[in-house]
Amino acid sequence: MKTNYQQMNGIALAYLGDAVYEVYVRQHLLMMGYTKPNYLQHRATHFVSAKAQAALIKLMDANNILTDEEKSYFKRGRNAQSHTKAKHTDAITYRISTGFEAIFGYLALSQQSERINELAQWCINKVEAGETDE
Repeated sequence: MKTNYQQMNGIALAYLGDAVYEVYVRQHLLMMGYTKPNYLQHRATHFVSAKAQAALIKLMDANNILTDEEKSYFKRGRNAQSHTKAKHTDAITYRISTGFEAIFGYLALSQQSERINELAQWCINKVEAGETDE
């Protein structure tokens, strides 16, 4: 069965994209030698929180990292009507992070694994360099 990602709503794309990006982050943390579950969870939030993802989108925009197609999927995710509320952030940041995740969902469904790897590694490098900290 072939999925028509072009017709998929932004929330569905973000649902998948969240998992796709999270795998990269978890692999990165384990490869760094972290093994304690509490520390892994705490450290992962620096990469996957809505605040971190919104900061990454801002950096992507400033560095002109995204293609026009990726920007359109970001907007689809950001503008999607979500019926869930953000737990630890404001609504705008939450919507921006949904857009971030939608990019990864789109890339996964369109089978662009090299691009996923490139973007995920770029994001991880920016977080590790402290560029997403306030």
